[in-house]
Amino acid sequence: MEKKKIVFLYTELATYFLACVEELLKAPGIEVHIVRWEVNSEAPFKFAFAPGLNVYNRKDYNVEQLHELVRKIGPSAIYCSGWIDKGYMQVCKPYKGKIPVIAGFDNQWKGTLKQQLARLASPFRILNHFSHCWVPGEPQLNYAKKLGFKANRILTGFYSCDHDFFHAQYLENLTHKNTDFPQRFIYAGRYVEHKGISDLWDAFTELQEERPNNWELWCLGTGDVPPRLHPGIKHFGFVQPDQMKPYLRDTGVFVLPSHFEPWGVVVHEFAAAGFPLICTDEVGAATAFVENNLNGYIYKSGDKQALKLALSKIVNATPSALSGMGEQSVKKAKRITPQTWSQKLISVL
Repeated sequence: MEKKKIVFLYTELATYFLACVEELLKAPGIEVHIVRWEVNSEAPFKFAFAPGLNVYNRKDYNVEQLHELVRKIGPSAIYCSGWIDKGYMQVCKPYKGKIPVIAGFDNQWKGTLKQQLARLASPFRILNHFSHCWVPGEPQLNYAKKLGFKANRILTGFYSCDHDFFHAQYLENLTHKNTDFPQRFIYAGRYVEHKGISDLWDAFTELQEERPNNWELWCLGTGDVPPRLHPGIKHFGFVQPDQMKPYLRDTGVFVLPSHFEPWGVVVHEFAAAGFPLICTDEVGAATAFVENNLNGYIYKSGDKQALKLALSKIVNATPSALSGMGEQSVKKAKRITPQTWSQKLISVL
């Protein structure tokens, strides 16, 4: 059987993407090649690549060399991370109409001037390079249609967490949490303003002053916003995904207070791990994994009072109610997995 060779022209790799690729490699006759950007210093992931996976560093190739690399591979399909890398775009264009050439993006349609211009330019700048697009979910569908992609050429479910890993943590911690639910909120993400981290610190400290309680806030990440010093807030720095186990065991409720979050795979991760979830209405992944008053709370971005109210609802809830919310998160997390991701890509081939 002739091998199907898939080339990913990728920006910054993440472990959750590699979990999907590992699942793809289990399919018979599939060969995967990834060209990737350098690791982001704000999210310094350390990667372990699966046997048989071919990985190339973008910085080692100019456009002409990229063309030659892809020509030698002889791809059956190409996936490209958006249209930010002009070299990637030049490589894609000659293959349009010959094989599936898939654009990936997570932008939500906001109707901004930049997006309106992209919509007008799409026939000459985007649609003439790509046959398909692959987006995370509902918030991106509208933009894909505005750009002119036909409904039968739009795939959803591009971002998936490493579902097996996080679901295993749910099962491992189930008895412990049902017996003694951890009174700890957890935030995992960069310390930057658009993540709303200052909102979370403000809301948490105000709640502690107004209604003292035993809950703590554990924060995992680094960035240019200085850590807030408070007896109930603990900072752990950047944590590699394979070192998450103790934090998943010893915390109870996940919070993502972002002002801007096109998707947010971290929401999927904590859903699969059985956490009640608090998110803003700007978090794209909330559309798939959070249902208000069922497994968490969605509040208006930037509304610190609404965030404080959501935190207080958690503080006032019984342990059994919180465990029940976590069970609902687990059910929702199964909507997208590396298995569904792999099947979707193979269906295009």
